[in-house]
Amino acid sequence: MATEKSKREPEEKGKESAREAALDFIREVINKDLETNKYGGRVATRFPPEPNGYLHIGHAKSICLNFGIAREYNGICHLRMDDTNPCKEETEYVEAIHNDVRWLGFDWGKHEYYASDYFQQIYEWAVKLIKAGKAYVCDLSADEVHDHRGTLTTPGKDSPYRNRSVAENLDLFERMRAGEFSDGSRTLRAKIDMASPNLNLRDPVMYRILKTPHHRTGDKWCIYPTYDWVHGQSDSIERITHSICTLEFENHRPLYDWFVENLGIHHPQQIEFARLNITYTMLSKRKLLHLVKGNFVRGWDDPRMPTIAGLRRRGYTPAAMRNFCKDIGLTKTESVIDVTRLENSLRDDLNKTAMRVMGVLHPLRLIIDNYPDNQTEELDAVNNPEDAGMGTRKVPFSKELYIEEEDFREDPPKQFFRLSPGREVRLRYAYYVTCSKVEKDASGKITTVHCTYDPATKGGDSPDHRKVKATLHWVSAKHAVDTEVRLYDHLFTKPDPEDAEEGKDWTSNINPKSLEILTGKLEPSVTKAKPGDRFQFERLGYFCLDADTTPQKFVFNRSVTLRDSWAKIEKGQKE
Repeated sequence: MATEKSKREPEEKGKESAREAALDFIREVINKDLETNKYGGRVATRFPPEPNGYLHIGHAKSICLNFGIAREYNGICHLRMDDTNPCKEETEYVEAIHNDVRWLGFDWGKHEYYASDYFQQIYEWAVKLIKAGKAYVCDLSADEVHDHRGTLTTPGKDSPYRNRSVAENLDLFERMRAGEFSDGSRTLRAKIDMASPNLNLRDPVMYRILKTPHHRTGDKWCIYPTYDWVHGQSDSIERITHSICTLEFENHRPLYDWFVENLGIHHPQQIEFARLNITYTMLSKRKLLHLVKGNFVRGWDDPRMPTIAGLRRRGYTPAAMRNFCKDIGLTKTESVIDVTRLENSLRDDLNKTAMRVMGVLHPLRLIIDNYPDNQTEELDAVNNPEDAGMGTRKVPFSKELYIEEEDFREDPPKQFFRLSPGREVRLRYAYYVTCSKVEKDASGKITTVHCTYDPATKGGDSPDHRKVKATLHWVSAKHAVDTEVRLYDHLFTKPDPEDAEEGKDWTSNINPKSLEILTGKLEPSVTKAKPGDRFQFERLGYFCLDADTTPQKFVFNRSVTLRDSWAKIEKGQKE
């Protein structure tokens, strides 16, 4: 008995820890099913994307939910491509899905499946429904089917082909498969109830004729099952226990139930949750494709896109994405999440993990007149104040530096404590400096600030404990690395991108200032970075080295700004 108990311990501990966790309505259902032994103590979920585009942040929520539940309950989560539409699906999208799921920290092991693997079984089940008098071949066009469907307040009309004999339906369906008929000329429909208050039950289409090669099955099929017909049966074939869907599929559940009940096959439990909606963000895959095809963005992985690939390129971390999905939780009610919650999740993670470096995005030359002309010092800089284990690095310091333009004002406003004539400030990790004079060009623009330094303040501290009110970041001019810096803003100008003015469509809300490109100056330590490495540019924000980087050209994307008071101060100075 002791041996048998020890064998059960890991599984029992896993189930117990899941039960003890803060429960949402989905986990409550799963716990009840485990208590009643509904599925023999099994938990099997699935993530079933259609490979017709890149996954976005909404899919990330589903990935974390389905794979997370499987992990909590010592179950399994299948990755299944619902590839039923050869006109829109591509192998590129399949590979992108693989990359995204793995990047988020999940793996399906041997459980990768495709709806196209089940085409033969799905076809045989369709024949079974025809033989039972529950499916028929219909000659109505797509528009005619729509016209016959009725509305929410009026019942539909029976197709004139609804009462064909079983023999005729079998013959026509076989000829459809053989390629005898043209695209769109016939469909196979379920015979349910044209007067049902649920429009999904009004004789839905199960098969349509599409003489288009499939990315996996080639020319084997010229009829393809619809999503509604194949989806529930795929779950059944894989013996999924809990089929977790977004809320728009709630009205489809009676149809999925009708199919599996009339076929007499394994019946998963479908549970719906509200899909993710975020301000300033478009999550329609069809419209994201339009952005790509219309060259509104540079591709699916453009850092302005809400795709997982785009967010990854922008500098988001898997941990930030997972934490965001956990933080927003699950509901049965549609709502809109403020995009700042996503940004805060990234800030919280990068604050703990990102290497600090110094960089200047709008360079202003600063010369320390009393510093030795040819001297260079190597100063110690902290890599991350949140993690002492990340150590320190050496930063070169010399007579000529770059500081941010906004850190100097010749005529400073109230509450401006940074550098101005006669004022002393601290240079980060270096010395105290005091502004003595400025140089201007012919237009009156300041081109150079001259300062003197106090050698006794090396390291940024004064031996007499005098106080300064500002600490500035800087870069040594002769050691600076010229860098292309891409500053990204929201892709849309309105919190609801769909909210277009009369006579215009949603693309009119695309932000023309969503990308600003600067040439910045960075400390030389960044030359050791690899694409994908993330940094905090001190006082400027979090940045990620982009894949466009070459040995001759460094390119950084701003991932997210810092949470500090500088923006408010700057706003006040401009008003």
